[in-house]
Amino acid sequence: MKRHFPLFSILLFLSFVSYAQDLNYPAMQGFSLKTNYPVYVPENLWDFINGAADNYLAYGFQDLHVAEYKKGKDIIKLEIYRHTDNINTFGIYSSERSPNFRFVNLGAQGYIADGAVNFFKGNYYVKIRTYSKKPKVVQVAETLAYKVADMLPGQTEMPALLSQFPSEGKKINEETYINQSVLGYSFLNKAFKALYQAGSDNFSIFLFENPSAGGTLQTVKAYLKAVGSDENIADEGKIVLNDKYNGTVFLAWKGTRMVMITGLAKDQSGIADRYASDILGSEM
Repeated sequence: MKRHFPLFSILLFLSFVSYAQDLNYPAMQGFSLKTNYPVYVPENLWDFINGAADNYLAYGFQDLHVAEYKKGKDIIKLEIYRHTDNINTFGIYSSERSPNFRFVNLGAQGYIADGAVNFFKGNYYVKIRTYSKKPKVVQVAETLAYKVADMLPGQTEMPALLSQFPSEGKKINEETYINQSVLGYSFLNKAFKALYQAGSDNFSIFLFENPSAGGTLQTVKAYLKAVGSDENIADEGKIVLNDKYNGTVFLAWKGTRMVMITGLAKDQSGIADRYASDILGSEM
């Protein structure tokens, strides 16, 4: 049976082919370059990364370009993932990093770990890997990473909202961005998360920014309904709630921003208030 493809799909495919041709992969002396991989898009990403594809799709995956550099039996693989925006790109990057990696000044941020050199810049998440243990090959992989970072367009800054997290007690390089279903609720989306330690207490702060103050209030009301609270709310405020799935949750909101803090006990509201006020304003 013949399959007929809509004109839009054909034009979309041609645009990906054109984009692939626009990539000028850096030449690496002594290594041959293989670029005859398909351009992976949301419909066929599973063909390349199988079970991990869902996570990439959750962060606005657009397309993936793959190349290989080969010298004898030594291979360096280059993967360039493009996402919808810088925030989603940070989201997928941060979901795969560890604070124990060796971080380097590469793109907006990058790290080196066990033959892998990964970084993000603008809308691009770049992954470079070699299984070779030869120091010269590992060095070539690192050099390639810097060349690719110079080649790709985009900003070299971390998402601006990360700067709103208080520095006191914050665990370094453990910030993440959650695009969907924060704390398991389908209506809670697009939150930056930072991990904290105060003495022996570990807790998490989630920061949401809505396009409007009205949107923030709608989200607050939806969450209160989900946890069975009928409390009336004002344009700004703070509440301590018992969430049967997430324990004690400190909720605060003001204007376009909402803060949720988990991991603290009810009698530690002073800690939660201090951090929420630092983010939303001292007059909270």
